[in-house]
Parts: sequence; structure tokens; C-alpha cells
Amino acid sequence: MNKKIFIASDHAGFLAKQDIKEILLELGYEFEDLGPFNEDSVDFPIYAKKVAQKVQDNFNLSFGILICGSGNGMAIAANKFRGIRANLGYDEYSAKFSRLDNDANILTLRAREFDHSNYRKIIETFLTTEFSGLARHQRRIEQVTQMMEEN
Repeated sequence: MNKKIFIASDHAGFLAKQDIKEILLELGYEFEDLGPFNEDSVDFPIYAKKVAQKVQDNFNLSFGILICGSGNGMAIAANKFRGIRANLGYDEYSAKFSRLDNDANILTLRAREFDHSNYRKIIETFLTTEFSGLARHQRRIEQVTQMMEEN
């Protein structure tokens, strides 16, 4: 069973989000677009929050995809939420190891100065790679979780 995908962007990522929704449909994923629904200027933290909260509410049953100009702002904002492990996917390698080693649950992507034809490979790699579950990786995730709880 495929996990549900929650997707959002800011204004810079709006057109890329339309392409990504088509990719998700082609790959057979159910998704919910949390906005924005036009190219008007918006603040990315609002949309990172929407996706992060949905992933929290559907933990282990969903993934998130966030798109902004660089992908960095969305990753920073989403990672402020307990249990969220958002990673900037800039190629297949980063997407694979964000899942395999770090059990990432939100993929952030950049819209600017990026060949959008690469989205499919990155997204498919992220969504199909399972967490390895190796003890060393689980231990590291637990350490990061502990840091979040302490600070």
C-alpha cells in the first residue's frame, strides 16, 4: 500500500508543484494539495506547517513533499516539528539516503535553477526507499529526537 502524500509549495514552487502532482498521479499515489492554489506571493512557513502537521497526524502512514525556490526554507521550517525529518532532495542519492539512513518523512525540493525533468527520479526514489532499520541508524534518529525534546 502506498502512503498518502501531502504536498504544498510557496509561490516560487507553485508551477513545479503542478508538475509534481502529475508525477504522483502517474506513479499511482494518493495526494492532498495543501496550497497555495495560485502564484500569488505567500510565506513558505505557513505551508511547511500545514504539511508537517498532516504528516504528524498520519505518522508512518504518509509522506510530505514541499517545494520552494531553494528547498532550504521549507526544510528548515518543517524540521521544527516533532517527529519530522525533512530533507532537501537535490538528486537520487540524497533522496535515497535520506530514507535509507535517516528515515526522512518529508522531501523538500527546489524550484529555481533546477531541471524539473529530474523530479520524477528523485520523488520515486524517495517514496520507494525503505528505512534500513539498522541499529546504528535507529540510534542516531533517537539521538536527534532526544535533542529536539530537550531544546
